[in-house]
Amino acid sequence: MTSRFAYGHNPHSTAHVISTTRALMRTDGLDVPLASIARHCGITRNFLYSNWKSVSALHLHALRTELAEAFNTAAHARPSDGTARGIAGHLTEVVRVVRRHPTTAAVARSSPEAFRSAQSATEAPLMQVATERISDLLHPLYPHGGVWSDPALASRPWKILWVARPAALCYEAVGDQDRETTLDTAFTELTLDLLAPWGTTTP
Repeated sequence: MTSRFAYGHNPHSTAHVISTTRALMRTDGLDVPLASIARHCGITRNFLYSNWKSVSALHLHALRTELAEAFNTAAHARPSDGTARGIAGHLTEVVRVVRRHPTTAAVARSSPEAFRSAQSATEAPLMQVATERISDLLHPLYPHGGVWSDPALASRPWKILWVARPAALCYEAVGDQDRETTLDTAFTELTLDLLAPWGTTTP
């Protein structure tokens, strides 16, 4: 897309289109059609198609934005202090935010097969985003070169994501405090086990 669509609150801007898509997906998940997005944006389907090619591309961009927001929300609620325990606590908050997010339940309702496959997929754009964010969080554990300078630590983002998905995508546990606590506790303990070689206590 050209830069003239990248800024401001006009109906053609990328920010407006993605914000609208996000809002609609919180109710209808992956069932949100291109026509609905165009109508709520006040623009034409042809404009969306010419710039985004498919409604799936819009869904994916919206989900990437929601995932980034989940990490940002968790950073405010429970920021990491750079230690293994602090990182585990922060990631547990991310898991909780994703589980409680309305889009999680909406996608599960609208596209149960896609939702199930997301829990076992080995490669996907959203997984790449999550892995990169986790890698950034792990950087302080190996400050002289970062996560990719330590082969053992470099394997941890994927492993952490693998144990995070069942807890994060268990939307049906929302509202059941005991069940949510069990999920969060199990995820925290598994993450601490994975990060044990780099210490598990705060300074």
